[in-house]
Amino acid sequence: SLRRRSTRHRAAMRTSTASSRVSGPRAAHWRRRTRVRALGSEEGELQRPSPYAGSAGEPALDAPLSLLDAGVDAENLMRMSVDPPGHKSGYVAIVGKPNAGKSTLLNHLVGSKVAIVTRKPQTTRHRILGILSEDEYQLVFVDTPGVIHVKHNQLENVMMSNVKRAMGEADAIVAVVDVASRSPFNGLSSVSMPDGRHLSEGGLPLAIVLNKLDKKLSVDLEQLEAHYEEEFRPSRIFRTCAHTGKGVQEVREWAVEQIPLGPSLYPKDLVSEHPERFFVAEIVREKVFLNYRNEIPYSIQVNIPEFHERAQGKEYILAEIVVERESQKGIVIGAKGAALKKLATSARLDIEDFLGKPVYLEVKVKVKPGWRENADLLDTYGFKNWIGHS
Repeated sequence: SLRRRSTRHRAAMRTSTASSRVSGPRAAHWRRRTRVRALGSEEGELQRPSPYAGSAGEPALDAPLSLLDAGVDAENLMRMSVDPPGHKSGYVAIVGKPNAGKSTLLNHLVGSKVAIVTRKPQTTRHRILGILSEDEYQLVFVDTPGVIHVKHNQLENVMMSNVKRAMGEADAIVAVVDVASRSPFNGLSSVSMPDGRHLSEGGLPLAIVLNKLDKKLSVDLEQLEAHYEEEFRPSRIFRTCAHTGKGVQEVREWAVEQIPLGPSLYPKDLVSEHPERFFVAEIVREKVFLNYRNEIPYSIQVNIPEFHERAQGKEYILAEIVVERESQKGIVIGAKGAALKKLATSARLDIEDFLGKPVYLEVKVKVKPGWRENADLLDTYGFKNWIGHS
């Protein structure tokens, strides 16, 4: 699980853990969600031994960051240890087509970068949880991969299963539309409930976010809003620019209104349930999207097989970039290794900023033919057994 420590991340953090009794249909779900292990995995969800665990008597290498390390006052932490009466908590799924701005919206909603963002569609592969905690509530936003009708490989099948799972567990849905796209009136044409029903028939509170107002628009916003009002009958329609944060506060306030009464689902100092290692891999993958074109970003997987302290020097991180063909390996490495060196340098700087400490990052490139179609490799890479995956 991720707890913030660096100065940039600390600013948006709330400083409490919470426990409370709950009964009824939400009880089992709450107990399952709050049994979060120190390594960011949940009991019953990750059966195999964790590669992050330390030896007996030693801390795990990828354990959550300490609250005291984050500069949190212990007395204040104790004061906030119990949810007040009337506390609310719930899940809000963020859905939409690829490149609608869902991840950017998530980052602004929680006040921290928990999802990578690029200009390329289908950057998000996983269900990314962003947790926003205040004294009176805890919102768990779930960013999802962009919805596509035609799946070209097993990886995309898993991604679409993650979207359905997120919607099935949500207390409310935020559907994001790119108003600057070529067909903004069809911005939600591929999005439906997990059982195939129309979004308007899902029985959940629905907000439609007309996003990217900072772009040059070829449509009349009043007409666009009237279209979505008539077709989807949402409880609210928002106009936002997630890139600048304009209109995001209103979306956040709406989400708080929709979630039910209940105790905190996670410790209140958590920003996401994923371990540090997950975010380090995502940082490297973001650099691949930013530095390479065509099929390369979509053909790679980033794994972090080693992440540990050394007796002397900086912490050591080994990142493996997996490609499908030898020709792709050559492109990633570049002439005399220049492209890979550029990627590694930019990734290291962001990783150090994220972790709040210097690291030694080694990046290797491996070829695994057809990994996106290989169920065993997808399982090994965490698309089925890691937190947040089907």
